[in-house]
Amino acid sequence: MHITMIGSGYVGLVSGVCFADFGHSVTCMDKDESKIEALRRGEIPIYEPGLDALVAENVEAGRLTFTTGLAEAVAKSDVVFIAVGTPSRRGDGHADLSYVYAAAREIAENVRGFTVVVTKSTVPVGTGDEVERIIREANPTADVAVVSNPEFLREGAAIDDFKRPDRIVIGYEDERAREVMTEVYRPLYLNQAPLLFTKRRTSELIKYAGNAFLAMKITFINEIADLCEKVGANVQEVARGIGLDGRIGSKFLHAGPGYGGSCFPKDTLALVKTAQDYDSPIRLIETTVAVNDTRKRAMARKVIAAVGGDARGKTIAVLGLTFKPMTDDMRDSPAISIIQALQDAGAHVVGYDPEGMDNARKLIEGVAFAKDAYDAAKGADAVAIVTEWNQFRALDFPRLKGVMAAPVLVDLRNIYRRDEVEKHGFSYSSVGRL
Repeated sequence: MHITMIGSGYVGLVSGVCFADFGHSVTCMDKDESKIEALRRGEIPIYEPGLDALVAENVEAGRLTFTTGLAEAVAKSDVVFIAVGTPSRRGDGHADLSYVYAAAREIAENVRGFTVVVTKSTVPVGTGDEVERIIREANPTADVAVVSNPEFLREGAAIDDFKRPDRIVIGYEDERAREVMTEVYRPLYLNQAPLLFTKRRTSELIKYAGNAFLAMKITFINEIADLCEKVGANVQEVARGIGLDGRIGSKFLHAGPGYGGSCFPKDTLALVKTAQDYDSPIRLIETTVAVNDTRKRAMARKVIAAVGGDARGKTIAVLGLTFKPMTDDMRDSPAISIIQALQDAGAHVVGYDPEGMDNARKLIEGVAFAKDAYDAAKGADAVAIVTEWNQFRALDFPRLKGVMAAPVLVDLRNIYRRDEVEKHGFSYSSVGRL
């Protein structure tokens, strides 16, 4: 099949490459000329393990091309995916759908023959209705079926998630679209990947509800961690104890500095706004958003407490700047708020991240950036682990202690045990454990 992917960011690029790897003919389109030129040279604009090799393989096979021109690509396509950004709109927190609607208008101008138009971007309930209205208004003769097909990709494991999904959700109104989308995902369907066909609005809500539930699980265990510190319990053992219950499950029960990234912050907020618009407020998610916002600066206070309650003039090394390991994504990373709070308290911050340094430099001011963990720790009064990169899971503690001004480790991801750190002469703090 001929597929066009409008938007060559994280979702569009990963999805397009994987479709090409299935054997489809895929054109990834983006208006950013520098991005397209880089992709043509084999330069990948994001960090995702295995993506560079998969792009090169499918470009060489002739199944994957890149373009800035939408017209020709859309005209020859059986399926056109909209995979543009839907960031939180400034001022009110609603999802900004301007890029989605602009793509719909351009599709309407260039579509030829029956075409399935798919919203892969994360969009509020009813967006597919509006996309269809825009296309039919701009081109009344357009023969299109508008489908919702949300993505469920984890950064750092996106290729595996795409090829071995828990589910593939397809929301449609036109029966012809079901047949086409079944063919698009046929390689996965043959491997027993579950295709869940629903109405379009149901599909749109599934994406938001799923992310909101996971965000709520994270926030729940973070609050339990705070209680554990007060009562003398161990949050990791609590999480294991409840996670063994099959009705609850162990995933997303890891206490830490709060959730961040490209999805959870904006999707929870967008769901809250949608619910308010329909006069059906979701109090649990409203509270989840509020608790997570305050959580990050609370972690900065934990670091300040570890250096004696006063950070003025102190040097703090922050290890891990991205919102999670195996990505260079800094969007809404807890590290940003933590660093800002430390700076507000008068601390000098030195940061290091294995992949996120370039993006961090664009977002965080007044921070010195180091070449590795030990360089960051030179002269530091404390080291704070904010992101659980594998590189930080086996630190050389004698070496670390030797370069620090004071041996203080604040482990905001609970990747170490107190005894193994303290035996090297460190003062150790973690989350939800005494």
